[in-house]
Amino acid sequence: MISKIYIAHCEQDEPLAQELARTLWAVELESFSSLYRKARILPLGERICFGIRQSDCFIPILTQEGAGSLEVNQEIGLAVGIDQLIIPLVEIGVKLPVLIHHLQPIVFFPEAYEDALGKLIQGFRELTKLDWLKIKCPYCGEEMTQYISPQEEVERTLLAGTHLGTRCSYCQKNIHLDPRTFRPVLHQ
Repeated sequence: MISKIYIAHCEQDEPLAQELARTLWAVELESFSSLYRKARILPLGERICFGIRQSDCFIPILTQEGAGSLEVNQEIGLAVGIDQLIIPLVEIGVKLPVLIHHLQPIVFFPEAYEDALGKLIQGFRELTKLDWLKIKCPYCGEEMTQYISPQEEVERTLLAGTHLGTRCSYCQKNIHLDPRTFRPVLHQ
């Protein structure tokens, strides 16, 4: 069962890592992307090693900058060395580093990163049981937990080009969710 994810990324890709972490949070998967800011008593190298060893899956975000990052490549080396499940998120046109060139990446266009996140979550749903969805209401700010929509419903919603729907259990307002990331979408 997958419950903890380590996200490897370079400094320039922090916004992509944060978006991935928010998506993982929504489906109740823990991420170690913010580990750099936690446990400051440990040196950075120890925090990285701890995060990778404690995770069930390793996701490198590989843009041009990320693929060329010495730190990201060292993290990949450690994950490969301990036989970690690795699912690369790779920007279109970027070549995979040598240690993971044999893997099937999830390729993304910068303007459609959410599509890649949707494929990633779908893959996790095939590998592990995801029952719960955490939603922060965009109207009242309360956080609630609900059963996650069945994958068939998510796929129908994607094909129709619409959103998943739910209702805030606190303020009773209807909430539309992006079917790829399960994050609330505000309509203008």
